This record gives sequence, structure tokens and C-alpha cells, in this order.
Amino acid sequence: MTDLPPLNRLLKTRPDRCDGAVILDYDGRMIRRKRLTTAEGRGFMVNLPEVTNLDAYWGLELTDGTTLEIVAADEPLVEVTGDLPRLAWHIGNRHTPCQIEGNRLLIRRDHVIEAMLGQLGASLRHVHGPFTPEGGAYGHGRTMGHSHGPDMANGHDHHHHTHA
Repeated sequence: MTDLPPLNRLLKTRPDRCDGAVILDYDGRMIRRKRLTTAEGRGFMVNLPEVTNLDAYWGLELTDGTTLEIVAADEPLVEVTGDLPRLAWHIGNRHTPCQIEGNRLLIRRDHVIEAMLGQLGASLRHVHGPFTPEGGAYGHGRTMGHSHGPDMANGHDHHHHTHA
């Protein structure tokens, strides 16, 4: 099977016609320059001007007009239930990506965060599914770090305090 031509542009809406799909996990959807493979096994190159989070895009258009949809892959997650506002605050305080739904939170499996949430009274259940966490408050799409103002220019030297 031959490779496909390279990426021409990202599509901000789902293509009317999809010639295939690219299935990527959360980490895989953060790209700049990378060879991707379609679900059908055909490879192609992506070379973007900057690191880009593909969560906000519904498709890819290749130089020959081929259109591909981006699909979030199933991955191992933890379903968190309980006092969701309080639990979400603690998850966010650890800069942990979190998918917020009406009756649950979803995070990637992490035994340290799971232990902390258990101590806070959360109910935890291992599940599999696509992971599409909330984007950052200071921009669109995925958080790419954060800043607490100009005093933080020399690094991330601060503490997050929790009060009981």
C-alpha cells in the first residue's frame, strides 16, 4: 500500500466526505511535525508551523484533496464521582488534564492522583474511552503550561497550597 501525499491544511469543520480516519490518543493529538498513519494503514506527513492540538479540528485535507477525520482513540481512564466541584479543584490544582461531564470527571490513570482523590472521598472506577479534557482558561484548546504573572518569568517556582 502506498503512502498518501502530505497534509495541505487542517479543517475546522468535519469534512463533507471522509476518505479515511486518523485515530490518535490524547498525547498523539498534540503534533507539529510527524508521520501519521490512517486507520486503513496508509502513512502521510504532517508539518505544521507550530505545535498544534488537534482536538479542535474535525479533519485533515491532504495535497491531493483526500480528507481524513480525526478520531480520539480509546485509552485507559479513571472515572471520578463524588463531590465534583471540590474534586475538580484538587485535580486542577495538580495541573492534571480533566474531562468534565455532568455527573463525572475523567482523568488519565495516575496512581498518585488516584490515591489523593480516594483520600478526598472520591469514588473511582477504571474505564476505557476517548479522552477530550477541558482546554485552558487563557486560550483555546489544550493548556500548554501556565503563568501567574511577570514574576514567574524565570521558572515555575511557586507552591499550590490546599487548606482543609
